[in-house]
Order: sequence, then C-alpha cells, then structure tokens
Amino acid sequence: MDTSPSALLRLFVPKIPFIVKTALWHSLWLSSTSSKWDLRTELTIRIIRSLLDNPEPTPLAKQQRWSLKDPGIKGKMWISKVTFDTPAEEDIRDVTVDAIETMKEGEAIYKIPNIVPVEAEWTGYRANVRDDRLRPDLSEGQHYEKLMSEVTSPATILYFHGGAHFMMDPASHRVPTSRLAHLTGGRCLSVRYRLAPQNPFPCALLDAFQAYLYLLYPPPGSFHEAVAAHNIVIAGDSAGGNLSLGLCQLILQINRSGTRKSMKFNGRSIDLPLPLPAGIAGNSPWADMTRCMPSIVSNAKYDYLPPPMSTGQISKFPHDAIWPTDPPRGDLYCDLSMLCHPLVSPLAARDWTGSCPMWFGYGEEMLADEGKSVASLAAQQGVTVVWEQFEAMPHCFSMIFEHLEAGRRGFKDWANFCAVVAAGTDGKAGGAELKTKGTWFAAKTCRETDVDVRSLAVCSQEEVAERMRSTTEARMQGSEGEGKILPKL
Repeated sequence: MDTSPSALLRLFVPKIPFIVKTALWHSLWLSSTSSKWDLRTELTIRIIRSLLDNPEPTPLAKQQRWSLKDPGIKGKMWISKVTFDTPAEEDIRDVTVDAIETMKEGEAIYKIPNIVPVEAEWTGYRANVRDDRLRPDLSEGQHYEKLMSEVTSPATILYFHGGAHFMMDPASHRVPTSRLAHLTGGRCLSVRYRLAPQNPFPCALLDAFQAYLYLLYPPPGSFHEAVAAHNIVIAGDSAGGNLSLGLCQLILQINRSGTRKSMKFNGRSIDLPLPLPAGIAGNSPWADMTRCMPSIVSNAKYDYLPPPMSTGQISKFPHDAIWPTDPPRGDLYCDLSMLCHPLVSPLAARDWTGSCPMWFGYGEEMLADEGKSVASLAAQQGVTVVWEQFEAMPHCFSMIFEHLEAGRRGFKDWANFCAVVAAGTDGKAGGAELKTKGTWFAAKTCRETDVDVRSLAVCSQEEVAERMRSTTEARMQGSEGEGKILPKL
C-alpha cells in the first residue's frame, strides 16, 4: 500500500460517494448500526473495512514493507532499542519442540527453526514534553536510564504486537505501548518477533519464549536487571494476543511434562518448572487460526475485518518474492496440518489448569466466540479470568477509538489489570483480590451488566474441536482457497 499523498488521493477520491452515502444513511437512521455508533465511528469502521477487503490485494511483500515503515520517535515516549543475542545453548528450542510434539494430535508438519538474536524496544512514558518533541541524541543505554527514571511501578509488560503474524513491529505499536507504560507506571518490552510467511510457526513463539527468559535471566551487560516473574505481564493485541496465549500454554506444557529437571540458558542452569508470569492480558486475542466459530459470521456487521467469502469470491494474494512459499504452504503462518495445534490456535488447548490470571478484552467482533471459549474453559479449570466485552465494538477498538467512552474504558481496564497483577513483592503475585468476573458494556453508555464467565462459551468443547477439524479439512482439500482470509491491502 503506497502512502504517498498522490497514492492516498487515488485511494480516497473514488470513495467520496461511498463516504457521503454512509454519512447520509447514518444521519437518517437507515444504517443497521446507527443506534450503536456515532457518525465518526461508522465512517471509520466502514472505510477500514473497505480498505482491508480489497478484491485486488497488494502483494504480501509490499504490504509487509509498508507496515514496517518506522514512524519515528517523538513526543511522550522513551524508547531504548535492544538486541538479545542468541544463547549458546539450544535448550529453549529443544523444550519448545518437545512441547509441540507432545501436544500434537495426528500429523504435524513444521520446520524446526534456528535460534536467532531477538530485537526489542524498551518503551516508557516521557512526561512533560510536547507531542512533537524529538528524541534526544543519546546512546540506547542512556535512553534506558531516562526511561527508568520515570518508572514508578514494578510492572513490566512483555508485549507482542498484532498484525496477522505477517505485518507490523514494535515501531508500529509505540503509541499503545507507551500509553500502557503511562497508565501502569511501569515499562513495556515490545518484541520484534519473526514474521510469516518467511518465518512460519514456531519461529515467532520461540522468539517470544526467548524474550521471556531474557527478562527473567539477563546475561551480564544487559540494560535491565533480572525481573521477577510476579512483576511480568505478557500482553498483546490480535496476533500478539495469540502469541501471549500460546506462550502461556508453552510454559504450562513445559512445567507439566516433568521430563526435565532443568534447562540451560546463557551459561546458567535454570531449574524447572519455570515461573509463570503475573498475568496474561489479551486485547482481542486471535485464538483460532481456522476462523471456524459462529461470530466470524454473526458479528461481521460490527467489525472491519474481512468476512469469510465463498470459494468463488476468495481473492488470492499475487505471487511475489515471499508468497507462495517454497514448498507451497496453505497458510501464511503454518502448515495446514498445524492449524488445530494448541500452540498455533489456543482455542484448541484443553488444559489451562495452573495458569496465571487472564484478562480478555473484546468488542462484539468476529473473534469474540473463540475468546469466550478459551476464557470459559480456563475459568472452569480454576483460573482467575477477567472478561470484558463491549457491545457493537470492532476488533481492537480500544486502540483505535480513544474518542469513545468504550475505547477509553477498554484501554484503561487493560492497563489496570496489568498494574494490579504485576504489583507483587517478596515473591508473591499481586492481584490477590482479583476474582473471576465478566462484564458486558452497553453501546454508547457503557452501562455494565455482569455475565458468568464459566458459561460464556457458545459451543461445547466437542463442538469446537469438530468445527476446527472440519474447517481444516476443507482448507486441506482446497475448498477454502489459498491462505486464510486476511486483510488484503
């Protein structure tokens, strides 16, 4: 997607009639969502939807390059860029592969990845500066010192950005991560994990795992000191929420396997089981890579994500340097045989017993039902789960609609959960007062209604498994087209 002024004019000028019609229908209460949205929200969602559901998509490599353009660093944020070197040992890969093999059912085709250096950005809030204030000319270590001088809380948020696993990076998410740092008084470590399709599963998960271990066990010379697990919250939006849940499942599986007493990392022996973080906080986490749940269709009118299309309507990504892969693969993120694996689609996970507290924030969006199933099962298995859903709001709404009460409330509650659970001291987790709680927020007013988290699921676990299996089989037979239905800019 070309973002030059001339290209944007070519993009938006043809949409002027569509924009005028949308505004008119909303003003005359002829739109099905007029009672739920204000005009600004209606225009924003419908325009984003029209852009993402492009019948003539831009090649993947071009989309990826566009999403990785660095917007620069200025205003109310401290950024310190770091690179975590490849550990000398291969234990992190070995235990990851062991977990994949143990949790698989049937054939599972994947390539064992290399362990590589992981880049990340420490992100904090920079107070008392204008929004256009430029980043000072300092070393990365000095930037980290400046960042830490304004940290007032022990909260450390390990953040994984969204972008459908093939787009974006920490630079694209500096605004929300600096905002989380501000509201929690803590800091974020935003990870530049490897992107698909060049780096399929489990590359991103291995990078996420490596970043978590670097927080807990930093080698000499690191900017940060060891962070206690009870001060770490793993958070992410959309595909980053997928990685957050997947990393939680990975740690749980390593701990329950019992096949190892220790693992080596950066020259030290780490006793197992691994410590769990203080919490998992997902903003519209993508839990089902098969996209098989009912809300994918039933909630489409409130979302900007492209709805599923018939076989004849599916537009294939143009061939370019990164797609299709060699050998060809039916999904951008993984082989089709992996779609129902719990570390790929956390919806397929059957055991959340012993997990740390979890927060789920969704709109009335297409991914809502998969989140309901995960949250409900975890709560039934004794996990503390906080569930929040906002009527008529789309995917990741709290990161887009700050002008709405729903957007402000959703983001504030996300940050508040992180601050509360990460406030532990002396080896004890914070948030002891947290209880499993579900809340439905009405459109516009945000009037609250309690919901039973344990009863959220719209399908039984058996029905979920069958939906995922049948959808995957259809994909394997080619009846669902090339790749999954993703934004096609």
